[in-house]
Amino acid sequence: AEPPEGGWGWVVMLAAMWCNGAVFGIQNSCGVLFVSMLQLFGGGEDDKQLTFKTAWVGSLSMGMVFFCSPIVSIFTDLFGCRKVAVIGAAVGFAGLLSSSFVSTIEPLYFTYGILFACGCSFAYQPSLVILGQYFKQRLGLVNGIVTAGSSLFTVSLPFLLRVLIDSVGLYNTLRVLCILMFILFLAGFTYKPLVSNAKDKEGGKKGKFRFPPEKKICNFSVFKVLSYRIWAFGIPAALFGYFVPYVHLMNHVKDRFGDSVPEEVLLLCLGVTSGVGRLIFGRVADYIPGAKKVYLQVASFFFIGLMSMMIPLCHVFGGLIAVCLFMGLFDGCFICIMAPIAFELVGAQDVSQAIGFLLGFMSIPMTVGPPIAGLLRDHLGTYDVAFYLAGVPPLIGGAILCIIPWVHERQKLKERAKPVDGETTEKMLENENTLVLDTTEKPVKEMESGV
Repeated sequence: AEPPEGGWGWVVMLAAMWCNGAVFGIQNSCGVLFVSMLQLFGGGEDDKQLTFKTAWVGSLSMGMVFFCSPIVSIFTDLFGCRKVAVIGAAVGFAGLLSSSFVSTIEPLYFTYGILFACGCSFAYQPSLVILGQYFKQRLGLVNGIVTAGSSLFTVSLPFLLRVLIDSVGLYNTLRVLCILMFILFLAGFTYKPLVSNAKDKEGGKKGKFRFPPEKKICNFSVFKVLSYRIWAFGIPAALFGYFVPYVHLMNHVKDRFGDSVPEEVLLLCLGVTSGVGRLIFGRVADYIPGAKKVYLQVASFFFIGLMSMMIPLCHVFGGLIAVCLFMGLFDGCFICIMAPIAFELVGAQDVSQAIGFLLGFMSIPMTVGPPIAGLLRDHLGTYDVAFYLAGVPPLIGGAILCIIPWVHERQKLKERAKPVDGETTEKMLENENTLVLDTTEKPVKEMESGV
């Protein structure tokens, strides 16, 4: 069935927008929580690996959001977007609430880094899949609006978190954030599935759940598409340094400028321009044909890598603001066209698991990057080398992605010009013979009947 391009889809879009905002608004604001955790759990002790240990909390959380994605894809295909999103939000709520009762840093690895993050993952991915059921022609624009939700929250949450932490402490701040997850729980109920054909209607009336075949549960056929394989390798290669600024930028500003500057302004700049980038490039992607949308991601990785390398060179706070403005703009470009590119490379039928596998691969570099940066900070006493190294992977990943449109076009040409095998030729000849016989027999029968 053709997507309705609106109707109830606009409600779904708003719910998905809240999902992106709640999940990634909290994740992207982890720099503020990171500084608070250092102060709370450091206890004045001179722990040479404190930055490294604390960085694992936010890094593990962001990594698990993507690591669970292949599993989420399977559950989404089996049980539908609505059930998965609702249960995920409930698990995330439980994880965030339990994080507000710990007394040391280690339990946060499970409550915040795993339980909360897994819930976010199960709530987040259905918000991408459900949009493809309601929109096709406007999918780029709608994805831009939905992913802009995380920008709105990234803009506002750091200031709110700073006020809350200063007034009620870290633990009560986490409890306030639980409100966002509860609203997300309610938003998941809006993901009304569209019944696409009579077979689905019949199955719905009977109310029976038929377990699909194994090939459908784990659909590895997406890896037969060469352009998708390159995409699924190139993007993780680019992301080893992607999450480093979100975790360590606040602490880097404290190290260099002390308490004389409002470091939350940098997250504000990242959030504002990321939202603008998602709206602009989401709409631009609708006008770029086929797999050539990948070139937008190539440009975004190039600028993200360049801006990461420029962070240590900024000895004036205004310079950091300019860097964050550009980084946010191209971060928005990278994020908003993930789903449209997946639709182009593998088609709508396999897009759920294609996105799931990709996000799963992304989890490894996004988890490893920030702790390594924290380790370099602990040993070198500065973040300079960490930010220089963080800028290298996006440049390498962008170079890998450059070949995808060319490969994808060649694949299409090969499929169109496939040599016809013997069996197919024989069938074609049989069809031609039957057509000839039909055309010759009909006049004879007509003449006999006329006689």
